[in-house]
Amino acid sequence: MLDVDIEKFWEDDALAHEDNCFSPKAPQVALGIRMSEECVFAELGEEGNPWGYTPVERRIELNKRYNEKALKIVGRKLLPEEFPPPDSVFPPIRRIGEVFEGKYVHNGVAEWLEGSCKTPRELEAMLDRVEKLDLREFILPPNWEAEKKRIYETYGKKPDIVRHVRGPVTLAMSIYGTENLIFLILDEPDLARRFSQVISDVIFKIASIMDEEAGYNSENKPGGFRFADDNCCLLTPEMYELFGYPILKRIFDHWCPNPEDNRYQHSDSDMAHLLPILGRLKLTGCNFGPTVLVDEIRKYMPRTRIDGCLAPFTFMSNDEKKIIEEVKRDCEMARECRGLNLSTAGSINNGSLLTSMRAVMYAIQNFGRY
Repeated sequence: MLDVDIEKFWEDDALAHEDNCFSPKAPQVALGIRMSEECVFAELGEEGNPWGYTPVERRIELNKRYNEKALKIVGRKLLPEEFPPPDSVFPPIRRIGEVFEGKYVHNGVAEWLEGSCKTPRELEAMLDRVEKLDLREFILPPNWEAEKKRIYETYGKKPDIVRHVRGPVTLAMSIYGTENLIFLILDEPDLARRFSQVISDVIFKIASIMDEEAGYNSENKPGGFRFADDNCCLLTPEMYELFGYPILKRIFDHWCPNPEDNRYQHSDSDMAHLLPILGRLKLTGCNFGPTVLVDEIRKYMPRTRIDGCLAPFTFMSNDEKKIIEEVKRDCEMARECRGLNLSTAGSINNGSLLTSMRAVMYAIQNFGRY
């Protein structure tokens, strides 16, 4: 294995995360990689569906074995070994795709959101129905009040708030179609604006409802909001300005008014052409695709923590030489500006090994010193 001073690495890493990874006292670039539960199967040589259901007992057993190996290779346990009792988990609320009459389906490999309309007239009719919905009644299950009372009395737990949603462009393209949305913005911009406004209203209402369910009001609600919007890269800047930007601006203004509030965008795609627009949102964190590098992001986001820019397929290839090359590149770009949280520019997938994480640690320790 590559030679890493494990104890010193983790001491330095703790300092590296201070001040949103911008601390002048940070001795090295921060490490954002903590692997994922998907990775247990390839690492341990076990059968299983990384994106499917794994029984809790089996999950705990796999995670414990994985953590034993992780301690030896990277010096830390990375995955949870305890899970909440099943009867302490709130019944699921309906998701935003269902509000827009889409269906979440599992194809045996992963879950997808299937659309609900294909033509402008079908879209108009669907938006009419969404606007008339009693959203609280629609998203909360029939047993919600009883379960909320029981769980609170038994475990002292309140419902989770909503601070992360599928991004507006990805949602719209799932519901209406990729090419359909592009042509809609070009051919019927007024209807496109209405679609955007309804998405904005639904996100706002769902988050507000769950704030209330958790016992918060407009004065004491927790700050922060995150969007995952891979498909927004398919829009031109002018299209995104019309459709996506107003939604993020409204939500961030309401839930993230303070400089320290988390304003986050995940779009693991080629986002360079949208950086000038996203830069106006004063994001505190971002995760873009592997072609959007530190030096380009910094032109528009001088104080945004960059979670990247290691290509996920480089990481999953387990080619230590290539991993070290990319990490060295990113560390050199971040040396003057800081604010880099060395992560994959996208998801960490099954097949990514712990030795690859150690290779990243090696590269940071050798090439990522400030």
